[in-house]
Amino acid sequence: MKSISFTVDEAPAGKKRPKFTTIGGYARSYTPADTLNHEQYVKACFLQSARKKIPLKGPLFPAKTPLAVRITCYYPIPKSTSIRRSEQMAAGEILPVVKPDLDNVAKLILDALNGVAWHDDNQIARLEISKVYGDKPHTDVEIETIEGVNHE
Repeated sequence: MKSISFTVDEAPAGKKRPKFTTIGGYARSYTPADTLNHEQYVKACFLQSARKKIPLKGPLFPAKTPLAVRITCYYPIPKSTSIRRSEQMAAGEILPVVKPDLDNVAKLILDALNGVAWHDDNQIARLEISKVYGDKPHTDVEIETIEGVNHE
C-alpha cells in the first residue's frame, strides 16, 4: 500500500465560488485570488512531503488507482472559553461548528492536488473529512491506495 501524509500549516480554507466579470460584452469567470493562493500552498506542502520520499516525475499515484483521502481540519480553542469547556474541546467532546464548510475544504484540497498527487480526483473512492479543536489551526491530509479491490 502506497501512502503519504502532510500538513498544511494554515487555517483550514474552503474553495470559494467563482467570480464573474464582463469584458468587452463577454461574461468571464475567474477563481478568487485567495483561493488560488491557498491551492498553491496545499500543492507546495504536498510536494515538500513527497520529495522527501521519492523524486516526482508526474503524479505520485498512477491513473486508475483507487485512493482513500482523510482530511482533518484543526481549529483553535477560543481564548474566552472556560477551562472546563476547553478540556472538553481538547478531548473531542465538543466539536467546532464554524466556517468554512467541510465540502468546500475538501474541494479546495482535492482540486489543488489534481495532476500532482493523482491524475484526476475521480480516483478518490473514499473520502473522510472532519473538524476538531487543536492547539493551532492547520489541516492534516492522508492519501493511500486502496488495495484488494477491483476497479475500472
